[in-house]
Amino acid sequence: MDLADATRATHQANESPVVEYGARVGFAILGVLHLLIAWIAVKIAWGVGGGSKEADSSGALRTLAGSGTGRALLWVAVVGFLLLGVWNLSEGFVRRHDKADLVKLASKGVVYLFFAWTTFKLVGLDAGSHSEKQTEGFAAALTGSVLGRLVLVVVGLVILGIAGYHVYKGYQKKFLEDLVEHPGQWAVRAGRVGYIAKGVALVIVGIFFFVAAWTADAQDVKGLDGALKTFLGLPFGRVLLTLVALGIAGYGVYSFARARYARL
Repeated sequence: MDLADATRATHQANESPVVEYGARVGFAILGVLHLLIAWIAVKIAWGVGGGSKEADSSGALRTLAGSGTGRALLWVAVVGFLLLGVWNLSEGFVRRHDKADLVKLASKGVVYLFFAWTTFKLVGLDAGSHSEKQTEGFAAALTGSVLGRLVLVVVGLVILGIAGYHVYKGYQKKFLEDLVEHPGQWAVRAGRVGYIAKGVALVIVGIFFFVAAWTADAQDVKGLDGALKTFLGLPFGRVLLTLVALGIAGYGVYSFARARYARL
């Protein structure tokens, strides 16, 4: 089989109902997770229930894992994320001559495969995994050397780039290009505030990486949970965190529209 045959076979596989429906399930699961993250963030902002859970994908996944129905949904999420990852990577291979599409699809594919592995570990192997501890562990391996701290700076720049793209994509409504048709004004509004809110939170995550590189202290690196909790230290912090949480909930709502209208 030559490269052209492999491309045709990959394209045909991507158009199969199994891959398409699985990918759409993945988008719907993302919607559920973002709504849970938003709810946890609101609880943290106002001290409801002690605010003990992490306001990120790890905390949302553990919330789902706390019930039998939730664990069953997590197994569905594993399959959905896996198929989303495979679809993006294979579609990147099909569109490999367009370097911009290749980079975007490959990056998304890796992220979704990471989600699949994280979810699988949580529901099947390691229910005690915490994303913040994993992030600190990653940073601790790098802060001990100049080269490692340079890597942290590069990671921070990448995160800031992703954050800026989220804000731009939301403000300019570029996310509509990912859909086969207009999803309705409710989904557009949710998508705009959702992408912008995620971008704002990621800016703070990126800054944490710069701080860790400067101080050589791995504990300065925080993930989404740490970024959201940072708002509590600002004037009107509870209100700000609540607004960002509502934005993340908006992204979750948009994800349900994307599950139906995504261009696959």
